[in-house]
Amino acid sequence: MRGGFGLIGPRRERHVVPATDLDVLALPVGDDGVVIGVDAEGRPAVLGVNRPTPYEVTLIGGLWTAQVLALRAAATGARVVVETGRGPVWSGLAQAAGGGQQCVTLHEVGRVPPQGASAGSPVLVIRDCGMRPPRGRVVAGPWQSVLTLLPYLSPTAPRLLQNSSLVGVQRVSPDEAEQIGRLMNLPQPAVDSLPTLGDGVTLWCTGRDRQFVMTQGTDAEHNLLGPARRID
Repeated sequence: MRGGFGLIGPRRERHVVPATDLDVLALPVGDDGVVIGVDAEGRPAVLGVNRPTPYEVTLIGGLWTAQVLALRAAATGARVVVETGRGPVWSGLAQAAGGGQQCVTLHEVGRVPPQGASAGSPVLVIRDCGMRPPRGRVVAGPWQSVLTLLPYLSPTAPRLLQNSSLVGVQRVSPDEAEQIGRLMNLPQPAVDSLPTLGDGVTLWCTGRDRQFVMTQGTDAEHNLLGPARRID
């Protein structure tokens, strides 16, 4: 016995790794957030929605993708608030999410109360308000991100895209693709690909970066939401 130190443990050689072998131990650690699918190389694509700074996201796409994002955000511990004019299409998800905990709440358009988001209780607000969503009462703030879903390109899209930190685009018409390309300064190959994207494929882009991501539902998501689809 050694006073204050307990029993003397077994004598073993130290575990030493040569500096030249350190790369072998490297782990593929990405950003913290929601796994939204895989990129073209099959690597996980992660969307960090829980942030200490305001974060605006616009998704020009289908309900299925927005609902998968809602489920996965809730699984990370975020509270998901859905502002929608079509509550019945969200009610099944709200009841199934959280295993009995009310982690997904539904509100009529324009009636989302203050959420009191914090580092310990982050919030994702999903605005499913149609082609012309009104300005929201609850906006992005610290630990409260806002995702606006547009089924197609609308007259409000330029303002939303300009104010968004991240934009997701799923399959659109050739005319819409050209307009989005001009608004987001996309290269022509990316613009040409937008009308041909498969269900579940999204082009996520910022002012500088862009990445195609394939979202595939898990078994539980497939049972609840059905297969991936662009058109609702």
